[in-house]
Amino acid sequence: MSQIFPKATNWAPVVLAVVGPAVALLAIGCVWYFFSPEFTDVGYAPQQPVPYSHELHVGQLGLDCRYCHVSVEVSAVSNIPPTQTCMKCHTVIKRDSELLAPVRESLASDKPLRWVRVHNLPDYSFFNHSVHVRAGVGCVSCHGRIDQMEVVTQVEPLSMRWCLDCHRNPESHLRPVEEVTNMDWIPPRDHAAFAAQVIEAKNLRPPEDCTACHR
Repeated sequence: MSQIFPKATNWAPVVLAVVGPAVALLAIGCVWYFFSPEFTDVGYAPQQPVPYSHELHVGQLGLDCRYCHVSVEVSAVSNIPPTQTCMKCHTVIKRDSELLAPVRESLASDKPLRWVRVHNLPDYSFFNHSVHVRAGVGCVSCHGRIDQMEVVTQVEPLSMRWCLDCHRNPESHLRPVEEVTNMDWIPPRDHAAFAAQVIEAKNLRPPEDCTACHR
């Protein structure tokens, strides 16, 4: 019986064994480079339904983060404030402002405003806000100087490498829990000793294995 395939076909498994992993690594590299949050999301500042200024409300008026984001200390997710929170002030302050028309309409219709999420992790990543807040990680470590932002902008990549860098060396991000929302907090000279004490007292051992974030 004559051969169906040429002799060169015998090299196919060898070629596949060499080329296959190379193609896979190239594909992974392309996805990592072109689609990683480290390269695509820093600087992301979407337009919101209402132009809310953190620079005004937090920076100038001194509004505490937890006045609006009330669940950040107890929940895995930091909540977006409901319309009623906005109207606690704006039933009196600038109640006829055209910029606040969507807020008034939301209250009248009982339909929530559709805020656009800025810091948006992929569905395959798990992040718990309350754990980090209770450990003493300041808002500014992840969100930057929100109190100076007219428009909220993503300033950190939120990439896996960025998270792991903090988990491996959390000391510089730790502060007293009561200072977590203080954007102007300056570490004391003995901050290294303070961080070491916190790590020991709270038994902080930030996980570095896959299952910590990918559940």
